[in-house]
Amino acid sequence: MTPSHPAGVPAHLPPRLTITLWDFTWYTRSTQGEPFHDLDAAFAEAVERGYNTVRICAMPYLLFGDHGIDTSALLFTTMGGAVGRRTRWYDVAGGAVIDGRRRLRELFEAARRHGCHVILSSWEYQQSPAFLEGREWYDALMAIPPEQRHVTIARAMADLVQFLKDADLADRIAYAELHNEVDLSRLNQVPGGETDPYWPQRQPVADGVELMRRRHPDVMATTCYGIPPYLDIAAVPDNGQVAHFHVYVYGVLAALERWAGVRVPPPEFPRPQLRGLLRDDTPPFEEYAKQAEPWRLAATGVSASMFYTYDWVDTARWDRWLYENYGDYRVAMTYALDDRLSVLATWAQRHHVPAVIGEGWIGYTPLHAEFEDGPVGQGVAEQALERCMAHGFWGTVLGSNSAPHHPGWRNVEWQRRWNGRFLSS
Repeated sequence: MTPSHPAGVPAHLPPRLTITLWDFTWYTRSTQGEPFHDLDAAFAEAVERGYNTVRICAMPYLLFGDHGIDTSALLFTTMGGAVGRRTRWYDVAGGAVIDGRRRLRELFEAARRHGCHVILSSWEYQQSPAFLEGREWYDALMAIPPEQRHVTIARAMADLVQFLKDADLADRIAYAELHNEVDLSRLNQVPGGETDPYWPQRQPVADGVELMRRRHPDVMATTCYGIPPYLDIAAVPDNGQVAHFHVYVYGVLAALERWAGVRVPPPEFPRPQLRGLLRDDTPPFEEYAKQAEPWRLAATGVSASMFYTYDWVDTARWDRWLYENYGDYRVAMTYALDDRLSVLATWAQRHHVPAVIGEGWIGYTPLHAEFEDGPVGQGVAEQALERCMAHGFWGTVLGSNSAPHHPGWRNVEWQRRWNGRFLSS
């Protein structure tokens, strides 16, 4: 039996979205030999694994904002030196040169050839500007007063949608997000937002979504929360046309980070506990940290301490700690998934909009760590996917690491099997 479309989903879109997270990597890792050099090949691999949707940072402000930056030959680079070499999303070769608008059009043309759709988003007040060769993108964004950032991004996103309409490609848009994880981005710098990232942003987020809806009533508009306010869900504006949220449970991973002091600042960093997890060839932290320009660290929001951990941890020791301690957190992680997905499903039902999980499930791990892609991590993902199907979610990722730029992409059969189950649910 063919699944029906959830409430609010236009008939030209799929009744279910199986999503692979291409984020900003579809342009930062586009040199010869990198996973997005050939967009057709990337889409073909996605379809082979059962995906019909990709979610991207579409660079709306960079491509359509009022800043004077030449976007016809954008040069993307690394974080500097050895920084990011073994950190997820940051292991870029550097040297990619693209015409931004042309690259966006090419992505949508490839999506059409492969029968896929695209979720438009922006990571511009998070990671994206850190990868540009110069700091002009980051500076232009930060020069916008915090109270104006939401509507500025929304205006640029609306112009981007118009660009796709003019190219006769708008039918490939699944929906448009104002921004990725507004609560965890520098959009939260509105007055009061850094202590409470929800209520002070509620009206600015609603204003941005309303602008997009007004400009393009035929394209669903929404926003995105990285840590949804589960215990105060009324802080989420009511006008989003898709209940798009992220669900990371962390649990045992958070325990490891606390124990090892992954996120503590110097001089407390690195703690002896963390030193015991590092590779034998790890350089001194002070020597390593000097390799990244301070503005790049500010632009991405990932500290030198966190990069040092992800780059230099011995992933076998890291994973072993997680396996040895997982039993203490298993029940709590199970309940966390059940409770959070239930809250989000209820919010979607009461607002008569489709629900989507755009990222999840455990958390942020070193590039070559295998806990989340291994038997326990897959079990957590499968539990979450079962709950999403039971609640009638419109779309979900299998996990944030199921994408061409992560090692887990190699597990073709698991992705094919669970995407198939979700598509037929």
